[in-house]
Amino acid sequence: MTIKNVVVHNDAGMHFTAATGSGFPVTYDSGAGQTAPGPTELLLAALASCTAMDVVSILAKKRQSFDRYDIHVRGDQRDGYPQIFTRIDVVHEVEGPAVQVEALRRSIELSATKYCPVNAMLSAGATEVHHAYHLVRTGTRPLDEFGEVIVTGPYRRPDLLKRVTR
Repeated sequence: MTIKNVVVHNDAGMHFTAATGSGFPVTYDSGAGQTAPGPTELLLAALASCTAMDVVSILAKKRQSFDRYDIHVRGDQRDGYPQIFTRIDVVHEVEGPAVQVEALRRSIELSATKYCPVNAMLSAGATEVHHAYHLVRTGTRPLDEFGEVIVTGPYRRPDLLKRVTR
């Protein structure tokens, strides 16, 4: 089991700095005159970066090179408290000369169902996460294609919930 540690310090008002166990500070703010992202924005960023790292790694193993890779994330957050995300849309936007659709789809699917712990935690709760792709192939066989890959959650990870011990 891996243990992660974070210490959060209140700088002033609603501005906080987290000191992570890996030594990298992260700032948060949700007050008037906001100067840093809020916690739920950073949760969306954590999901995007977690799945991106998986997909890049899997694409490399599949010998799929790309020129550009961006992830666009949109979260629908409930107005009432607790203000959870009820739906998150994750669009993996990839551009390259020879990226194969099936390799990209499988890389996204593996991240969403097996490797990304942020996606797994969100999917085990009340959040529905939609993973899609937009592939722009620029090589000898050009392509501009958009498609949905997989939807995870809500409460669709009972395998994770069973392992929790108190």
